[in-house]
Amino acid sequence: MVTTPRDSFRHAARRVLGLIRQPATNREDLIDEIISYVKTARIQGVLAVEPKIDKASNGFLREMVTLAMDVKVRDEFKATLETKVRMRERQGDADAKVLEVAAGFAPAIGVIGTVVGLIDVLRQFSNMGSVATGIGTAFVSTMYGLALANLILLPAAHRIRASVTERFEIEEMILEGGLGLIDNVHPSLVRERLNCFLRQEPRA
Repeated sequence: MVTTPRDSFRHAARRVLGLIRQPATNREDLIDEIISYVKTARIQGVLAVEPKIDKASNGFLREMVTLAMDVKVRDEFKATLETKVRMRERQGDADAKVLEVAAGFAPAIGVIGTVVGLIDVLRQFSNMGSVATGIGTAFVSTMYGLALANLILLPAAHRIRASVTERFEIEEMILEGGLGLIDNVHPSLVRERLNCFLRQEPRA
C-alpha cells in the first residue's frame, strides 16, 4: 500500500474480485453475433444496426458498433478502437504488477516477524519450555509470508495476466469484425477472418 497509489490498489482489488465471477466468452457465439451485424450493415446500411446495439452481449462490441455508426473514416475508426484495446491491456498489466509487488514484500515481512520472534525468545532463554514454543511460533510468520506470496498473490497475478490476454484476443476479434463492417466486406470473408481467433484443437 505504501508503494502503490490508492486508486491503483483499489482497482487491482476490484480486478481480483472480478476474477471470481468473470463469465467465460463463447467465441463462436460472438462471431455469429458479429456476422449478424455485418450482414445487416451490408444489406441495409450501417445505420440499420442501431436497434441491435442495446442487445449486444459484449460491452466492447457495443462500443465498436456505436463507433462504426458515428465514424465513417476507416483509419480513425481503427485507431480509436486500437487505443482502447491497448489502454485496457496496459491497465490489466498494472493490476497484475500490484500483486507481484505485494508478493515480493510478503516473504520479507514474514522473515522480519521471525527475527522479532527469535529476539523475544532469546529474552526468555532461561525457560527452555518457552524457548521451544517461541521458536516454533516465530517461524510460523515466515511460512505465512511464503504461503501468501506463492499460493495467493502470484497465482492471482498470473490469473489476471491470463484474463487480460483472453480479453485482448476477444477485443482484437471484435476490432477485426468492425473493420469488416465498416469496409462493407462480404460476411463470408469476415467469418473466415474471425475464425482465425478460435482455439484450435491440438493434433494427435
